[in-house]
Amino acid sequence: MVMSEIFGSMVFNDAVMRERLPESTYNEFKECCEKDRPLSLEVANVIAGAMKDWAVEKGVTHFTHWFQPMTGLSAEKHDSFITPDGNGGVIMEFNGKELIKGEPDASSFPSGGLRATFEARGYTAWDPTSYAFIKDATLCIPTAFCSYNGHALDKKTPLLRSMEAVSKQAVRLLRLFGRKTEKVLSSVGPEQEYFLIDTGAFLKRRDLIFTGRTLFGAKPPKGQELEDHYFGAIKPRVAAFMRDLDEELWKLGVLAKTKHNEVAPAQHEIAPIYTTVNVATDQNQMTMEIMKKVAARHGMTCLLHEKPFAGVNGSGKHNNWSLTTNFGHNLFEPGKSPADNAQFLLIMAAMIAAVDKHQDLLRISVASAGNDHRLGANEAPPAIVSIFLGDELTGILQAIADGRTYSKRADCEVEIGVHVLPKFPMDTTDRNRTSPLAFTGNKFEFRMLGSAFSIAGPNTVLNTIIADEFSDFADELEKADDQKACIQDIIRRVMKEHGRIIFNGNNYSDEWVREAKKRGLYNLPTTMDCLAYLDSPENIALFEKHGVYSAEEIRARKEIQIENYSKLITIEADTMIDMASKDILPAVTTYEKEIAGTVKALAAAGVDAASHAELLAKLEALYADAAAKLAALREAVGKARREKTVERYGKACRDKVIPAMNALRKVADEMETLTAKKYWPFPTYDDLLFSVN
Repeated sequence: MVMSEIFGSMVFNDAVMRERLPESTYNEFKECCEKDRPLSLEVANVIAGAMKDWAVEKGVTHFTHWFQPMTGLSAEKHDSFITPDGNGGVIMEFNGKELIKGEPDASSFPSGGLRATFEARGYTAWDPTSYAFIKDATLCIPTAFCSYNGHALDKKTPLLRSMEAVSKQAVRLLRLFGRKTEKVLSSVGPEQEYFLIDTGAFLKRRDLIFTGRTLFGAKPPKGQELEDHYFGAIKPRVAAFMRDLDEELWKLGVLAKTKHNEVAPAQHEIAPIYTTVNVATDQNQMTMEIMKKVAARHGMTCLLHEKPFAGVNGSGKHNNWSLTTNFGHNLFEPGKSPADNAQFLLIMAAMIAAVDKHQDLLRISVASAGNDHRLGANEAPPAIVSIFLGDELTGILQAIADGRTYSKRADCEVEIGVHVLPKFPMDTTDRNRTSPLAFTGNKFEFRMLGSAFSIAGPNTVLNTIIADEFSDFADELEKADDQKACIQDIIRRVMKEHGRIIFNGNNYSDEWVREAKKRGLYNLPTTMDCLAYLDSPENIALFEKHGVYSAEEIRARKEIQIENYSKLITIEADTMIDMASKDILPAVTTYEKEIAGTVKALAAAGVDAASHAELLAKLEALYADAAAKLAALREAVGKARREKTVERYGKACRDKVIPAMNALRKVADEMETLTAKKYWPFPTYDDLLFSVN
């Protein structure tokens, strides 16, 4: 394999466009992308023709407008290039109109009331900032997806809007420092965690098939206690999967860089190099899809659920986010000059204020039924949002706020615009693995995302909330007579009003939960707890101010998230009922019969059967308890379904259905520990977590 030949070979990227497009067409295309101008139909026709020829040469016969509806997945409708030639044959055609705009049926995608069922029309619009690519012998054109009346029905459109918002406000702020910046791009490197299990074992577990996680399962004798899996030697079967995955991703221009074993048995991670958040979002969606396909080739199933196994680490997606100018300057780099120091500290102040003001939105952006199981357990950050800066940076900001000299280092003083801020190499700020949002030297690592998430939503929030602070700061500085004094005033005010959000300690500790409550921080442990805040007047005003979401789009997303939460919980409950009634209880009954026969036979032989009788009694007591818990779960699900509104349905799932599910699982898992393995009706945690060699 020659990397230079394989990398990006299935992408209609910049190099391909330079080669295949007339110079004037290429230049106009690039200018339109850089200045956010629409393409003329004439230029689009030329690009479409070149794109089609390139794809056909690679054996492609169909194209699709590839988009990301609010399911969190990607979607595609395939159309062929063939057109009748009038002589009974066909020719291969693809024009600018087909490239720029599509019209898929929108009726079956979640809309949250943005359109009625009978209003099926939806539009896809080409996103020229993300390259077209070939997947499964089909030309995939990344697109935005909107309704007939223009409402965003996808995750890409708000993300693109937020990118424009943060660029606009960051440019305003930077120009006050004399920067000739034309554009600021948000960049992301999403680390992707996942589990690999044997497909044979997967297919014997209806809970994994229907819900992506195990609804039953006793703790195995060995889990992650020895920490021997983390960064351990990769097993041959997994290594073969990883090699194939790298190759498939490299063909698609995905900069897959790092791969290793994660903490839990059967858990692994892949991480790409940074790219712009729009492209990173598209590529992460591709990555998740391709991981599953490549795993299947190797007789394995890739699990992306946030918590597929109880008692071991769940899987997250660490969202490494930064802001970079069109000249390549990272705004989170401290810099080496006094002016850089002032700019850097002001930007850090903006981040502190943004996170504190919008704790609710950050928590909402990672909310799901699956992630509720993960947050706050086994190396996942808690549901309390806080920011980690490290002691040194926190000390510098606090010194400015207090009006004193920072002197942790003997030769180091900080005064805005006069003395040089000490450089922050990567190793001066520890990577606080318990922090939801940690500064790691030149970026922020948002660790709360679940592994199955689209990164579009969280990055839309990050872009928007920092854009709002940049806007407010720019307003102040533009009116200030003394910029240096104004910056100091802003930092002082931010640390006084929002410094509570900074926490550099152990986020897992009970002390932090109590301290966070004292500070007045939100603690929103479940999806239903935090979604109540989504459509607050303050949040609607924020998103409308920057043109990211309309009020209607926000309310629609709230309804979609609640509905999705309720449906997922109900599917899980129905699956538990099915497995308990059809598999677990009959299996225990069969085992009880064997024990009863043994007791009878031993008694007939004059042998004391007390221990066998005791086991039988334990199992029967657990059986009766499980039957009662099963009936209670059925009742809870029935009542939840009868609720009149989507919010009441969601709350019933949280307050009644989930506790009933947990109660049934506890009893069933105890029965598993007492039942002979040959009678247990499906693979156990031992089989699942240690099935791949």
